[in-house]
Amino acid sequence: MRKIDIYNHVLPPKYFELVKAHAKDAGLVKRMAGLPMLWDLEARAKMLVEKFPDVVQVLTLSAPAPEYLGGPDQSPEFARVANDGMAEICKRWPDQFPVFVASLPMNNVPEALKEMDRAINELGARGVQIITNVNGRPLDDPEFFPIFERMANTHDLPIWMHPFRPGTTSDYKGEERSKYEIWQVLGWPFETSVAMSRMVFSGLLEKLPKLRIITHHCGGMLPYFAGRAESLWAQLGSRSVDGSEADVLKRLSKAPIEYFKMFYGDTVLGGSRSALRCGIDFFGVDHVVFASDCPFDPEGGPMFIREGIRSIEDLGLSEADQEKLYLGNALKLMRLSRIGKT
Repeated sequence: MRKIDIYNHVLPPKYFELVKAHAKDAGLVKRMAGLPMLWDLEARAKMLVEKFPDVVQVLTLSAPAPEYLGGPDQSPEFARVANDGMAEICKRWPDQFPVFVASLPMNNVPEALKEMDRAINELGARGVQIITNVNGRPLDDPEFFPIFERMANTHDLPIWMHPFRPGTTSDYKGEERSKYEIWQVLGWPFETSVAMSRMVFSGLLEKLPKLRIITHHCGGMLPYFAGRAESLWAQLGSRSVDGSEADVLKRLSKAPIEYFKMFYGDTVLGGSRSALRCGIDFFGVDHVVFASDCPFDPEGGPMFIREGIRSIEDLGLSEADQEKLYLGNALKLMRLSRIGKT
């Protein structure tokens, strides 16, 4: 069965040079340099041909995003370099990398809108990627609303939402850094869950019902904590000193949990069958898409693809439901009738 890996990462060579020059996190640069299939796309394409000939990859930019590399005067150019680089990769290896997802300079909204239009209309991007916060600012800040509005109502294409929480965000007060990489392993699913929650309760999905957002790691914590979220948020405001947050529920036309189910989740769960079952049970089979997070696995590329496929196969889904996860849902999201060799 043909498969679309809708969430994996690359660093186009010219953008990687920008990362080396401007990134503030030496550990992150070390990690990127140690993953050849992140920037050596010839090796990546060869790996797909040899090991996964039935898989095509929709490319997204690896961290750090343009707004994390420079201020609003620099990030637009950084985004253009990234998007031009991914477009070039797609032209060179169309059978393995048929399309890409654009990155935006989110700390400069006017320029982000221009780059969105350019990347989609001129380069052929099939959506945009955003990070769960913009240098610490929440995505439900009104300044960012035009980004969501244009994607939903003008381009009618999805948004890929990737979590980010730096190692400098400590787990306890008085400590300078997070220990044991807790900032990523547990912090990133938390970041995704927080961003989703802010979108729901700010009314973003109420205002933009056509908005489609693909959450990395299958919705973070939400599927697993769905029962807790539904019952406790039904009592929103009861624990607030003045109770003012209870008014939020009155402004929403349906129960909060129903808005969370409007998001999409990917299958990036480290190959865990039980976690994927939980995600499908929550979002529904029409709102889950196959993805790998390649090449961020212990083997530097193939493991997460292989284990992601295994986790789907182990569920014993019908052929029709497998087709939705592997192919149909992604094509529908990107408004494509076919992709690459599919």
